[in-house]
Amino acid sequence: MWIIDYINDILWTYILITVLLAAAVWFSIKTRFVQIRMVGEMLRLLCSSGRKEHISDSKHHSVSSFQAFAVSIASRVGTGNLAGVATAIAIGGPGAVFWMWVIAILGAATAFIESTLAQLYKVRGSNSFRGGPAYYIQKGLGKRWFAVLFAILITLTFGLAFNSVQSNTIAAAAKVSFGWSPAVIGVILTLSTLVIIWGGIRRISRFSEIVVPAMAILYILLAIFVIIIRIDHIPEVFGLIFTEAFTGDAALGGGFGSALIMGIKRGLFSNEAGEGSAPNVAATASVSHPVKQGLIQAFGVFTDTLLICTATAFIILCSDTYTGGASGIELTQNALENEVGRIGSTFVAVAIFFFAFTSIVSNYYYGETNLQFIRNSHKLIVAYRLCVGAMVMVGTVTSLEFVWGLADLFMGLMTLVNLTALAFLGKYAIMALNDYRSQRLRGYNPTYRRSTIPQIKDGTECWPE
Repeated sequence: MWIIDYINDILWTYILITVLLAAAVWFSIKTRFVQIRMVGEMLRLLCSSGRKEHISDSKHHSVSSFQAFAVSIASRVGTGNLAGVATAIAIGGPGAVFWMWVIAILGAATAFIESTLAQLYKVRGSNSFRGGPAYYIQKGLGKRWFAVLFAILITLTFGLAFNSVQSNTIAAAAKVSFGWSPAVIGVILTLSTLVIIWGGIRRISRFSEIVVPAMAILYILLAIFVIIIRIDHIPEVFGLIFTEAFTGDAALGGGFGSALIMGIKRGLFSNEAGEGSAPNVAATASVSHPVKQGLIQAFGVFTDTLLICTATAFIILCSDTYTGGASGIELTQNALENEVGRIGSTFVAVAIFFFAFTSIVSNYYYGETNLQFIRNSHKLIVAYRLCVGAMVMVGTVTSLEFVWGLADLFMGLMTLVNLTALAFLGKYAIMALNDYRSQRLRGYNPTYRRSTIPQIKDGTECWPE
């Protein structure tokens, strides 16, 4: 365990903070802050994204833009939103929330770049399109070994490490609210996970597009209720967030540095901007132009962090329970119980089950599509599914510190690999954005063709000539 902690300290204190912020600022400038100036276009696309836009001969590909968005949100909206935010506040203080906002607003530009690239370089699978960083690294950079490295890292990160975090949080919440044994929860979760993931991306997308929006809306409504009944605390909460983001008064972690590191670390775990995960599902959507899915996925970062993470932060800070020594999901449960009674803790247990469970099945898909990239073997996929089930079980009965440490380590490594690729390939997503805006200004429904960006024509065979 000490080795994991040591590597994480170096990775997150000196390397990733700098690289993530540098990439986010650079892409924000190069896209002229697409994540802000095109919010209206994001909403327009999201409202019309329920239908599939068939391109070329792709009518057998059955994932709509909204379904792809729902699966990526299902992965984003989970433990990070309820337990991760609580951990960030407990260790980094209220100021950590400010840095979560910063990394979300700036990082949305990075999310746009990576998801647009995933669409540009996607390939045809048997039931849907496939794509993601491994695919655009191989096609765009021509580095098979580098692509395989990413594929291995994301499979370990999401299928195994992250899923153990999700199941650990579900078990902890159920124990607090209902007194249920973590081992029993583990068996139920493992069997449920195997049933869903054996159905592939179409079953995962159908499950996610129903469950995730419903639970997110209910959770946000509960947060609004807490804010209303504690409206007199809101100015104080904002004051805490902005003041402690730059001072040495962070709760347990020791000041500005702790607030910055915890805010960015937990923010990245939650919204995944630049991490290289969301592009894997963004590539599955059938759209007429790559930028459409890039914009929708960028909006997903806002949905995750500015809405749901902020809802959790306000619940905790309004309740004044964050200095009581609790952390993780228990802190969120204590905060809600303090505000609305025992039903609040119970609701969190139910919400975290649906949020975290949808994350588990979505995380599985990220691993599957990357294993198929390495080697398209049915036996390998079956073995991976069984390993995912095993890690879900392990997560329910192991310590919170171990699963978070493992998740941070693999998340950091895969993020570095993805950001390296984006540094070389991001210019193509920007070219695609310029083409999209040009068509929109002329009143067209933007359509992408391989001749649009001649430099990458040979790597974009899914798009018409």
